[in-house]
Amino acid sequence: MVTQDQINAKAKAAVMDFDDEAVEEVCQEAIDAGVDVVSLIEDGLTTGMNEVGDQFEQGTLFLPHVIAASETMSAGVAVLAPVIEKQGRETESKGKIAIGTIEGDIHTIGKDIVATMLKIAGFQVIDLGRDVPIADYVAAVKEHQPLAVGSSALMTTTMISQMQIEEQLKEAGLRDSVKTMVGGAPVTQDWADMIGADVYAENANDAVVKLKALFA
Repeated sequence: MVTQDQINAKAKAAVMDFDDEAVEEVCQEAIDAGVDVVSLIEDGLTTGMNEVGDQFEQGTLFLPHVIAASETMSAGVAVLAPVIEKQGRETESKGKIAIGTIEGDIHTIGKDIVATMLKIAGFQVIDLGRDVPIADYVAAVKEHQPLAVGSSALMTTTMISQMQIEEQLKEAGLRDSVKTMVGGAPVTQDWADMIGADVYAENANDAVVKLKALFA
């Protein structure tokens, strides 16, 4: 019988090899073996993605590699989606969370991982997508009345829009009715404190832990 560690290692390798077919096979193998898909995502797929990101930062890999790895990871998550949805349904709903990647930023992998982990944790996720205008975050709060609205910024040039979300929610008279969460590679706790965001999420697991603590 395949072990959790073996499955995780195979998933990590598949992401780092940019091998969609291999990652789909290992994710199906994980489902068939009944191993923990949360561990698979966190310690397999995400670990591989993070290592690719580290190599990109070091200059040994380049943007096309990061994009290829994120597409491979997405292919794996797509195979796991039925299990993720089933686990979310079996968990008592903790409420709605709206989440999106900020306007001007087309990166989705971090946001997608957070959305996946929130679903597993029992939250109903309203995924606003990528390159989301600030007005759409405000509109989502009006329409869906989520417990929290999260924005991901992967570039320093797009971080400023997270501040503008805070401002526009205040102008619309909605800021007191919703918690705000910020994340993304250049985002820090200091930045969250400066703009007045309620939650800084360093990674997907951190986002889940902090939101569960807020709304337990």
